[in-house]
Amino acid sequence: MSEAAGLRQRRPPRPPVVTDDSQTPEAPDGSSFSGRVFRVTFLMLAVSFTVPLLGAMMLLDSPIDPQPLSFKEPPLLHGVLQPNTKLRQAERLFENQLIGPESITNIGDVMFTGTADGRIIKIENGEIETIARFGSGPCKTRDDEPTCGRPLGIRVGPNGTLFVADAYKGLFEVNPWTREVKLLLSSDIPIEGRKMSFVNDLTITRDGKKIYFTDSSSKWQRRDFLLLIMEATDDGRLLEYDTETKEVKVLLDHLRFPNGVQLSPEEDFVLVAETTMARIRRVYVSGLTKGGVDLFVENLPGFPDNIRPSSSGGYWVGMSTIRANPGFSMLDFLSERPYIKRMIFKLFSQETVMKFVPRYSLALELSSSGAFKRSLHDPDGQVATYISEAHEHDGHLYLGSFRSPFICRLSLQSL
Repeated sequence: MSEAAGLRQRRPPRPPVVTDDSQTPEAPDGSSFSGRVFRVTFLMLAVSFTVPLLGAMMLLDSPIDPQPLSFKEPPLLHGVLQPNTKLRQAERLFENQLIGPESITNIGDVMFTGTADGRIIKIENGEIETIARFGSGPCKTRDDEPTCGRPLGIRVGPNGTLFVADAYKGLFEVNPWTREVKLLLSSDIPIEGRKMSFVNDLTITRDGKKIYFTDSSSKWQRRDFLLLIMEATDDGRLLEYDTETKEVKVLLDHLRFPNGVQLSPEEDFVLVAETTMARIRRVYVSGLTKGGVDLFVENLPGFPDNIRPSSSGGYWVGMSTIRANPGFSMLDFLSERPYIKRMIFKLFSQETVMKFVPRYSLALELSSSGAFKRSLHDPDGQVATYISEAHEHDGHLYLGSFRSPFICRLSLQSL
């Protein structure tokens, strides 16, 4: 017998395995003990979250008092509006050297913009230089904006000076060469009994005598622009400032977030973007129809920001966010559900809500009659994000953004 065989023979027998075929005791309703523990635990957790949530919803005040709005179904993103990736061909300029360059203008090859830290910037030969400030620091957070200032719309006047709309300070004229700053109209001055809380964009006649500008709200400041959109407050205005007489007139009232403005080439009307309503109004300022108002274009595929002229005789419109169709538009969905808006802002800050805004970027070119002419997209916001303005200069489209740390440049000839 081999040694291995002997070991097998000497191995003690295994003890018999005793099994119990009886079932785990069940509760009268047929559930197991572990199942009941799980359900009780889940119920306790749900209650621990739900009770404070309901308490917050009942006890906390909402910062907004929205009213229901009704929108048409957004236009289908087909044909001219067909999604594409043309904006991804843009290059980022001065990345991380600028903070929120919303509006852009040029004097020759010299570029100017205003930034979120309250500066007016000159960019020449790749060099960035601060030429003006309207407020004082620190300028690090949104709560600093009222003292720091926030330059938004910027234009070149007939004498080579810059005209700037500061959200908190008012209208200014800046000599970019001598750096002289002149306050034209202070936001502290009430216009027809109402203060200007959110001076936004401006456009100026070729002779420099008239400035047309928007005050987006008498209630909300720029730092609370999301509350203005969500509440759909209708206290915005389009105004006219006479640079010679210093008089100010209200041309159009009861607008819901009036934003970008643009004079027509013949200077017979002014276009004003009504952001909350996804449309552009037209106000006649000269000729036989002076004082008349109509819709230039409605039911846009996004919520419009600034309007600037295109070389084709039409207009470029930057879309702050898109109204996807097919797809889901959060603002369209919430427009008829003010109770959800109230709940959202009881529980979350503006910064948190902004994280859920799609990064989809869209610049739209309109014809001189307001028809959709072409659209430039970046569906994921990989290059351009939150477009505030599309400014055409020397065969390129420069894209400003109130949130991005750069300017984008896109060659129109490559499209």
